[in-house]
Amino acid sequence: MTEYRERHYLAEDGLSLYFRDYGDPLSSATPVLCLPGLTRNSRDFHRVASRLAGERRVICPDYRGRGKSDHDPEPANYHPTVHVSDVRHLMTVAGLHRTVIIGTSFGGFLAMALALAVPSSIAAVVLNDVGPEVADSGLTRIMDYIGRDHPQPDWPSAVAEMKRMFPNLSCETDAEWLAGARGTWREGDDGMLHFDWDIRLAEAIGKARHDFDPWSLFRALCGIPMLAFRGGKSDVLSPEIFEHMQREHSDLKAVTVPDVGHPLSLSEPQAVKALNEFLDRYK
Repeated sequence: MTEYRERHYLAEDGLSLYFRDYGDPLSSATPVLCLPGLTRNSRDFHRVASRLAGERRVICPDYRGRGKSDHDPEPANYHPTVHVSDVRHLMTVAGLHRTVIIGTSFGGFLAMALALAVPSSIAAVVLNDVGPEVADSGLTRIMDYIGRDHPQPDWPSAVAEMKRMFPNLSCETDAEWLAGARGTWREGDDGMLHFDWDIRLAEAIGKARHDFDPWSLFRALCGIPMLAFRGGKSDVLSPEIFEHMQREHSDLKAVTVPDVGHPLSLSEPQAVKALNEFLDRYK
């Protein structure tokens, strides 16, 4: 049996969107929906999903314009509200009537929006190095690279560029850095490696930054149990915002993993222990 099933579904506007389906669809344990970062895709969750799939179903999508999902001919459709619609439709297609959401970075913002839109469908939320506000230094860094391609001639060069761009990732081995690079670049028809996302999404995301009240979105989670991670070296989630989140949410377990930047891989020993203990409540 393969580790996961590759599936596609049609978004409401007809775009073909991809997701990985791990584990037993008939498992009685609460399923997990893994939502990746802004430019990321399902591959980022492979280690986590493989670990969890022994006891529950795990769904890992590629958003529109990322990975194996179609690019949108209209860049304005990369607005977060369209992503929320896509994920809601995925939950229906996959039969996720009640699920635990693990949201990394941008995926955490989508989890907040889903808690506002379909609260009864969400059993619990895990936020991976994300809060209602993004620290200025992290926001500047992210917006600087997402809208420009960084072609690389081969995988060793991609790994070197990965280390330069994300020096505080918790990758310890060459294999882990290569897996990160393979989740970031794809092989192009010109023989070069190109970012595995539609760089036009930067415009829509930039325009959407002021369309929401982030703390109102966060408060939609206040009736939902939460596990929140912060990397000790994160430039996206500041200690001050992390503390504010804990004051706002009475059922939030906060875990800081030292010496790790943005985001966590969720394979750090401290993160594995906290995640397992949290998910044990949803079998």
